[in-house]
Amino acid sequence: MAAPKSFATSVRAQDVEFAALDNGPNRLLEDPLMAEAIEGGYRGVRGKITALAAIRRIKPLMADVLRDVGAVARSSGADVVVHTPSVPAQHAAEALGVPAVLAALQPGWVPTSEFPCPMVPLPRLPRFLNRATYLTVSATLRAYSGVVNAWRTDDLGLPRGQGPRHALVLQAFSSLVTPVDPTWQDSVRTTGFWYLPRVTTWTPDAALKAFLEAGPAPVYVGFGSMAGRDAQRTGDIVAEAVRAAGVRAIVATGWGGLAARSSDDLLVIDQAPHDWLFGKVAAVVHHGGGGTTAAALAAGVPQVVCPFVADQPHWAQRMHAVGVAPQPLLHKKLTVASLAEAITHTASDPAIRRRAVELGEQVRSQDGVGVAVRELERIRNGRC
Repeated sequence: MAAPKSFATSVRAQDVEFAALDNGPNRLLEDPLMAEAIEGGYRGVRGKITALAAIRRIKPLMADVLRDVGAVARSSGADVVVHTPSVPAQHAAEALGVPAVLAALQPGWVPTSEFPCPMVPLPRLPRFLNRATYLTVSATLRAYSGVVNAWRTDDLGLPRGQGPRHALVLQAFSSLVTPVDPTWQDSVRTTGFWYLPRVTTWTPDAALKAFLEAGPAPVYVGFGSMAGRDAQRTGDIVAEAVRAAGVRAIVATGWGGLAARSSDDLLVIDQAPHDWLFGKVAAVVHHGGGGTTAAALAAGVPQVVCPFVADQPHWAQRMHAVGVAPQPLLHKKLTVASLAEAITHTASDPAIRRRAVELGEQVRSQDGVGVAVRELERIRNGRC
């Protein structure tokens, strides 16, 4: 597995051979420009200007990532190259002469007329414009075409071009919670969510263990890697909302999106494995990242989603649509009153809790990883 070198510990914990890539655009996660872009969700004219500025910053960093992808590919002896949309490793597959498989962790990469691109924050449009909305995503990827073409010609020794067609697209999410187009080709497979089996047993520290045992199940609040520009303000809103809702809470600071202090009814932690913790809480308040959403679904607990950017508004809307969460609360417009009301409603509504339990059982039964593995074996063995 090739990934940014900052993920080395996580990958090796799964007993998988690891190849380090340059951290690339991840270096910008704490940059003020990127924080502004994330917090604003690229909305409005200012958001689009910020997005263009972000692309200019990312381009040279992507060149470093692609250089390492090429080096790893040449030494890998790979039979298949599986990659995410943000790293165009299909070009490395072409150089190796092996199939390329796209692993889409969120919807929006396969165009359809059935629904607009979930990655793009747009008002409701007439159905005949749905397919056109996917051009926005492809245009964003084309913004890096100069970097990619230089990589193809100078590093991989290939002619300029788009690269090969993907032999397979694996959509790593559930058709139970997000729309799929029944007319998509057989090469597009929506597998169900991919859940990571824990290789080692995780043990909570004394403070977390004691807090969980000291009273009723708390609410979890965490915004993952979404930093925003004012972690202290967000932390204050969360602490006051938890107090107003009359619940206990575990607040995960993650990558800096929240700044809070522990108290009798609020415990601040850095992070904890979601598959371990979410089954022990009354509700999960989160940013709507695909991984966190999937973990909350699998745990069978109600959710409150406060989306920032990219696919997060989609997951927030879908959690409400399938009945496990109230209306989304945009992070930028988050207030003590709105968050307290959402927590109170979610934690006290038996219908939401029943639906969360029911959907959790269905999602867990799909075996998304097993489906993906069987599809990859089929491609590797030439049964396209």
